[in-house]
Amino acid sequence: MDKIRALIVDDSSVMRKIVERSLRQAGIELEKVVEASNGAEALVALQSNKVDLILCDINMPVMDGLEFVRTVATVESAKGVDIVILGHVLTEAPLVSAGTPDATPVAKKPAPPSPAATLKPTVVSTAGDHLQQ
Repeated sequence: MDKIRALIVDDSSVMRKIVERSLRQAGIELEKVVEASNGAEALVALQSNKVDLILCDINMPVMDGLEFVRTVATVESAKGVDIVILGHVLTEAPLVSAGTPDATPVAKKPAPPSPAATLKPTVVSTAGDHLQQ
């Protein structure tokens, strides 16, 4: 099984740690975790970090998650990187109408009582090729 290099983008440092812990509790092996507090910081982080998976909040200051997802699609170093959008209340309709790629998966933000169970199905179906072997 390959280890995942993940970029976690959320304006809450606590939520970034919860997402990381949830991935580990779900049995996803992480080689490296890069954190950013908004989309603009995430774009800078992608310039110097190769990642396999991006988990991104929607509501953030400076550059929100929707703008980040639209912009990251044009970043050469991020071509082919799997993205999962995180939020508390999610439906795919606003994401598609906001111009995000149709196939961008969405997942509910991890929350008690079982944060790992919240993220695992979406991450496994999105980054499954990295988890095989």
